[in-house]
Amino acid sequence: MPTKNAEVTSRDIALGDVTYRVHSTGEPGMPPLLLLHGSGPGATGTSNWKAVIEELGDRYHCIAPDMIGFGDSTHLEDPPRGMKALNAVQARTLFELLDALEVPGKATLVGNSMGGMISLEMALIDADRVGPMLLMGSGGAPDLPVTEGLQHLFSFYADPTAASMKQLLSSFVYDIGVLGDKVDEVAAERMPYIQREDIKRSHAAMFDPQAPKPGFTAEEMASIPHKVLCVHGRDDIIVPVQSSTWLAQNLPDANLHIIPKTGHWTQIEAHDTFIFLLESLVAGKF
Repeated sequence: MPTKNAEVTSRDIALGDVTYRVHSTGEPGMPPLLLLHGSGPGATGTSNWKAVIEELGDRYHCIAPDMIGFGDSTHLEDPPRGMKALNAVQARTLFELLDALEVPGKATLVGNSMGGMISLEMALIDADRVGPMLLMGSGGAPDLPVTEGLQHLFSFYADPTAASMKQLLSSFVYDIGVLGDKVDEVAAERMPYIQREDIKRSHAAMFDPQAPKPGFTAEEMASIPHKVLCVHGRDDIIVPVQSSTWLAQNLPDANLHIIPKTGHWTQIEAHDTFIFLLESLVAGKF
């Protein structure tokens, strides 16, 4: 008999200069999963991870915050320019968040797209506090081409309409015909956020064309000893599969799983496979 989905609770956690809106399921003391969302306009912890943490809340302490600069977490008045600089702030304060939540030991990090890059940044800052990592559709490879889908994401505020949002999110999946209702649901959740001035400010700073391009060096990746599972949709037109291929080639203890007929959101399009891979990683089967 299938387990009933866990109820998602949301609350604010103040950490000195910043506050995180945290969405969670499960209980402290269960194996901790820290789920980090990507960088699309209007992105939040729940728009990326709601179905995942609902399913896993009976056996894991799932923590899915809105990143700093997204959703209902803090939007800095003078945010750093560029994704790499903001990722450093996010990574540092996520350790403070884990402290505030009294998460013991090492949390498994689950990062989608930008969230994968934040996971790697956390491992570089304090390897001893990071457990295994699942990087899903992660950026981080140097000199990646800017895909048409990624360019739409960067320039979204040139036409911040509901139609443009649906078009953007449709490019996150391989088969919109199968997942149209789900994309409509995510688009509806994101639209109220994109109208806010603080979110526009954060978006403009993150995607400042004058800022240094995000990415890691092979030397940085070689210094990360953790078990890593790179998961990528073969048909991802937001972040090309070559990103995860490069990460898997340069991280010392990484596996690579490519899922066919799947785009940028494997947790939605290949949900059951994604859950199986994540639980297998936590169980030490990779």
